[in-house]
Amino acid sequence: TDLPNRVLLAERLQQALIRAGSKGAVAVLCLDLDRFKEVNDALGHTVGDTLLKAVAGRLRSCVRDTDTIARMGGDEFVILQSAAAQPVDATSLAARIVEALSAPFVIEEHQMLVGASIGIALSPHDGAEPEQLLKNADIALYRAKSEGRGTYRFFEKGMDVRMQARRTLEIDLRKALVEGEFELYYQPIHDLERNALCGFEALLRWNHPQRGMVTPAEIIPLAEETGFIVPVGEWVLREACAEAAKWSNHLKIAVNLSPKQFRSRNLVQTVVNAIVASGLSPGRLELEITETILLHDSAATLETLRKLQNFGIRIALDDFGTGYSSLSYLRSFPFDKIKIDRSFINGLSDGSAEAVAIVRAMTQMGLSLGMSTTAEGVETAAQRDIVRAEGCTEVQGYLYSLPKPAHEIAKMIARDAAAEATVDTASAA
Repeated sequence: TDLPNRVLLAERLQQALIRAGSKGAVAVLCLDLDRFKEVNDALGHTVGDTLLKAVAGRLRSCVRDTDTIARMGGDEFVILQSAAAQPVDATSLAARIVEALSAPFVIEEHQMLVGASIGIALSPHDGAEPEQLLKNADIALYRAKSEGRGTYRFFEKGMDVRMQARRTLEIDLRKALVEGEFELYYQPIHDLERNALCGFEALLRWNHPQRGMVTPAEIIPLAEETGFIVPVGEWVLREACAEAAKWSNHLKIAVNLSPKQFRSRNLVQTVVNAIVASGLSPGRLELEITETILLHDSAATLETLRKLQNFGIRIALDDFGTGYSSLSYLRSFPFDKIKIDRSFINGLSDGSAEAVAIVRAMTQMGLSLGMSTTAEGVETAAQRDIVRAEGCTEVQGYLYSLPKPAHEIAKMIARDAAAEATVDTASAA
């Protein structure tokens, strides 16, 4: 982009603050492209780099000669507006930038809409030091993005503390993979016919150095939003396959794929590489996707699913019944299994005839299409007995076990094998 970097920006910002003194004002505008990661994932880094240069060109057309545009890395830019006499100057600049970047870009015959969000901090009110101004502009940027994107926001001291905490968590998330803070927990899946363990679902945990264990409910949305879900998902896949390769050959491992990870260009090769590196039999890997994935480019999605299945990998439709058009998807896509969402299983606790009928319909639908069924969120023996009576083939939930770390799973597998051996011996006698 031929723009100044972070170091040069810090020097110029320090000089501008000295010149402004206590009476003048300096505006710092933090800018983030709203849909750059989608372009990069879909069209590749070459197109992405060309797009960044085009963005830099439009930014130059918006600023004065005395202003500084710097690229901070990725799709993040900072604009230093010297001698901003009042907030209206920064407002005018931010509005020009949002408008300029909302117009379509055409790169190598690809037309794309990117857009931008901007956070603004003004000296001396929002900080008298470069680091403080940049931090507060970044917090304002995060607020702008959370409010729908394609807009700008000024920093306010009363901004939601949770917003600042979430931004800090995002920064920590980017370091977590390098620092080895992620860990997989495994929840057992039980075969109802054999009444025995048949596999595990891998679930991500983040052992944060200050906050302790962070759950997927916090990790996954944040990782999806930042685009960091792809490298995290690849790590989960490699780690889960490597761990499962240590287990008995009849035990499978289920791994969730996020929409962004599924649409990444190298998904099939990434999965194959994880299997080959671990030595795991492809038939023991089960990839779980949600109906959200099926909404985008059904032809390409179907091709990806078939490639994975041709390699021997099983595909499961997760959270069945909670999405958009479950019935049509079952006819169109080659699933091996459907997982009945826990919300339907919860209804069984009340003895609701309607809840039982819904579970029965889902189970029979899967069986008629040659798909096995797993009931998620089974917490009581009564729920287990109902889903078994209705033809469900597998269950998982707190009735059997909370998710456990890898070292505890080895003990669970040993206990289950011993119990099954005892049953076999008794049957033979």
